Amino acid sequence: MEALEDVKQQIRLFVQECNDKKSLELLDLLATGKMLRSKLVLKIAGVNVETIKLCAIIEMIHAASLLHDDVIDEADTRRGAPSVNALHDNKTAIMFGDILYSKAFTELSQMDKRVAYTVSNAVTLLSIGEMLDVDLTQSFNSDYDKYIDMIYKKTGSLIEAAAKAAAIMAQKDEEKFALYGKNLGLAFQMIDDILDITQDSETLGKPAMLDFVEGKVTIPYLLLHERIEDKQTLEDLYKVPLNQEQQTWIKDQMIQTGALAEAIKQAKVLGQEAIDALQDENSEDLIMIMKAMIEREF
Repeated sequence: MEALEDVKQQIRLFVQECNDKKSLELLDLLATGKMLRSKLVLKIAGVNVETIKLCAIIEMIHAASLLHDDVIDEADTRRGAPSVNALHDNKTAIMFGDILYSKAFTELSQMDKRVAYTVSNAVTLLSIGEMLDVDLTQSFNSDYDKYIDMIYKKTGSLIEAAAKAAAIMAQKDEEKFALYGKNLGLAFQMIDDILDITQDSETLGKPAMLDFVEGKVTIPYLLLHERIEDKQTLEDLYKVPLNQEQQTWIKDQMIQTGALAEAIKQAKVLGQEAIDALQDENSEDLIMIMKAMIEREF
């Protein structure tokens, strides 16, 4: 998609305006992801100078949150490449994240007031979501609502804001597109959490079932904990490097109790709700994005 190259160029121009050589060098180290948020904006509001700027702002915010995330998680890779904190240090990663955040807000302040409010409010939610995520890894979380609240704030809120802000720009039904964005974010995270269990290490590019070892009680584990009689054995495996036998036991229990099937079903229900919301909006591309995500093999 040629417009995504325009977004990357716009990010570079924004960072150049900061007049700081090191920031430009650090920008080159950032691994580019799928740019899902930009794709949403461009599909909803079309390609023009304002939408490209909005995409660049949202991508800078997303990149800043990942820079901070890698420091929090003590991660040394990001999308298969060495992370900024690994190549430099934590202080550099945090400060560069702050530069991207503040420059994004500087540019956001020049945009339509409702667009600026929608995006900046989501960044507050995203930051609270980051903090909730850290808090939830302190002990075994068996509260389903806390998990949903955390993934909405950490992942769903910025995707929701991207879709809603684009709809405001394009004078479309902002509530319908906001619902689509929110559900896309929730379903995306749930499916990511499910794949951690169903895929092997080679496919994932990281050890399988790593979430649980790192202290993340995701939706399949929550549903398993609700349904399993031997809750203590599951709790005892929390944050423990799992051997093959333990991994197999967890997986078998998830299949036997129907926890895994229920987790997949919940992600698909969210996806279908989003598809239904856009039925009258001539948004076939967005419907296809959601279908591709929820109709995959687990």
